[in-house]
Amino acid sequence: MSVEPANTAGMPEPLFTDTLQVAIVVRDLEAALRTYVYEYGIGPWEIYEFNPANTQDMVRDDRPAEYAMRLALAMVGSTQWELIQPLDDGSIYADFLAEHGGGLHHVGVGVGVRGYGGTLDALRSKGHSVLQGGLYNGVKFAYLSTDRDLGVITEIFDWPPGLTQEPDAVYPPPAPDS
Repeated sequence: MSVEPANTAGMPEPLFTDTLQVAIVVRDLEAALRTYVYEYGIGPWEIYEFNPANTQDMVRDDRPAEYAMRLALAMVGSTQWELIQPLDDGSIYADFLAEHGGGLHHVGVGVGVRGYGGTLDALRSKGHSVLQGGLYNGVKFAYLSTDRDLGVITEIFDWPPGLTQEPDAVYPPPAPDS
């Protein structure tokens, strides 16, 4: 289904050009993975841990901070699904889990021609702050306070072309060679 715009005169260039990811905060990553894989057939999942030892330039509310989380990524069609378990009380995920008991946390978006820096500047000019961010293995990420006017936190990424990541683990684990 396509919707033809009635009138785009005066409409600015979109800040977000694609929906790349939906992210769900969970209390227990292993239990969530079992449910997603064995009840819904979603997977396989790549698992990563982010912490101060492997993530640089960590910020929380636009100030230097430290936090840790385990996350798992899987593709559902053309959209990446992310499950996130906070490992300490320092992250926005831990706050969300305490307030809401888990659930849909943020949407990862493409930023188009503006790129990461231009989109970050444009959102800051609208009064948005970086709720949490950092640099993990060459990938910059920032969660922005768009929930106040869009109803959801947005995450933007700066993923250099050709960069690949090796997961810490995969779920379900690969079958042993026969």
